[in-house]
Amino acid sequence: MTSVTRSSTSQDYWSVLGLSPGADGTSLKRAFRTQARRWHPDLNANDPRAEDQFKLVNEAYAVLSDPLKRQLWEAANGEDPGGAVAGPDGDPFARGFPDFEDYLAELFGDRRAKRRERESVYEPDRVPDRVREPVRERVEVGPTAGQVATAPAAPPPVAATTDLESVVELTPEQALQGERIELELANGTCIEVWTPPFAGDGWRLRLEGVAAGGADHFLQLRVRTADGLRVDGLRILYKLELTPAEAALGCGVVVPTLRGPVKMTVPAGSSSGRLLRLRGRGLEWSEQRGDQLVEIKIVVPEELSEAEVALYRRLEELAQGA
Repeated sequence: MTSVTRSSTSQDYWSVLGLSPGADGTSLKRAFRTQARRWHPDLNANDPRAEDQFKLVNEAYAVLSDPLKRQLWEAANGEDPGGAVAGPDGDPFARGFPDFEDYLAELFGDRRAKRRERESVYEPDRVPDRVREPVRERVEVGPTAGQVATAPAAPPPVAATTDLESVVELTPEQALQGERIELELANGTCIEVWTPPFAGDGWRLRLEGVAAGGADHFLQLRVRTADGLRVDGLRILYKLELTPAEAALGCGVVVPTLRGPVKMTVPAGSSSGRLLRLRGRGLEWSEQRGDQLVEIKIVVPEELSEAEVALYRRLEELAQGA
């Protein structure tokens, strides 16, 4: 993503949010969420630019979302007309930065509960007293009348629940920075989820209680390339298939990386599971760069010729004789 330099006199706020001039309110809000999360200081502790960028994103949204400020800004050709952009309160983050989710909730008035109630699950502690207390009725017993306590009312049945799972495919860049996902459930409910930064292939994110009957919904992240590279944070994982002869004798191979194929040497006597490291061939974040790990996997052909069978038998005899 292209870095935007903060200017105290003029700024193209549309470019700051990655929008074309005149975008509608929905696009404006969506772009602000994306850029605010991208630059929030708590989520970018290792990036010295994050604090200024986050302030600039907030400044851009404050101007473009307010018709009066936007009109003044456009009339001044992108310059701050006498402090109208900054406002009378100056820097709103002078005392620090709020939690990202709390900040969005405060800004957009989003008061949705983080967890849904599971109404179908029977919880005795939540049953009203009038249900838990035994029911008493008057009955005639011989010549006198008395009160007999009957059994308490049966609890409501527990609805059977089944957890659901969806596969979410991400590019290496999306997995590194975190990505906004919109998930539509079977009942038509739409849920917005942000994947965590530095996510990896095979991660499972749990959405508690959002499925029918109070079940959980899992998101399985798939971060792979067409060449078979798998992402795990800053690291790249790759499985290299070799024949038994290649693994035993050693060989030169060409393996894919995110920045093109490279040649490497497999040492003789390599067994399945051995890891070979390509330094600096992983993902890059700020001044950090991960490695690529190449895992050896020995593959035996499903069908062998008579000559190959004879050779393997001879190898077995030699191994037993040793």
